[in-house]
Amino acid sequence: MLGQSEKISDVCLICADLERSVAFYRDRLGFRLRRKAEGFADFASEGVTLALWEAGHIAAHVGIEGPPAARLGHKVMVAIQVTDAARVDALHAELIAAGVTPHGPPRSYPWNAYACYFADPDGNLWEIYAWVGDPDGYHQTFT
Repeated sequence: MLGQSEKISDVCLICADLERSVAFYRDRLGFRLRRKAEGFADFASEGVTLALWEAGHIAAHVGIEGPPAARLGHKVMVAIQVTDAARVDALHAELIAAGVTPHGPPRSYPWNAYACYFADPDGNLWEIYAWVGDPDGYHQTFT
């Protein structure tokens, strides 16, 4: 089965406006643009490629269409694990300085994580988190 032997190589987020999304990921989050073509772009990242595919382009070329993004709500969240709570705080401050509006300040959660959240221009959620305490013990505290 896929989940047992294959590695996830890319996370591709569907976007409404490629130029707007590229600017957000490059200029506000600091991802390095690796390649860009009509309707598609990807960014270099450690271990996994972050890609953007414009909704109209994927519909025209692959035939995959879905409801408008506004009707989808939050269907995906990309998470970045960092070393500790201080790094979460530092990245949160950098996001604000770059013009990103987070969903509140970083805080501790009952599943032994310290995290902050924000969304991209298409509403895709992002989490920056660090484990605090025992990350394997979250089942005992999160009910």
